[in-house]
Amino acid sequence: MPWLLLAVAIVAEVIATSALKLAMGFTRFWPSVTVVCCYSLALYLLSLTLETIPVGVVYAIWSGSGVALISLVGRFFFGQVLDLPAIIGIGMIVAGVLVLQLFSASVVH
Repeated sequence: MPWLLLAVAIVAEVIATSALKLAMGFTRFWPSVTVVCCYSLALYLLSLTLETIPVGVVYAIWSGSGVALISLVGRFFFGQVLDLPAIIGIGMIVAGVLVLQLFSASVVH
């Protein structure tokens, strides 16, 4: 269950960050409401995961996955292009999350 909560927290954070771009400095109402609601949900769910999963592991997976996903959102929804070093860096972040998940004894499965 905590892994599902973490996954939903990650998705909520990515939605909030995407809406933050659309909110244009909180001058647009509905994107601004989406930002506040989704960030609130993300942080609440993140706090619930910390009851069973170590904070370092949760934060590494949450932030790493968020970076990778928001990069994809930027590419496909906002037309932002990443150069090769950015793609390599994001790949390294994803690899780090996979190493944590697959090989670390710190991760509670």
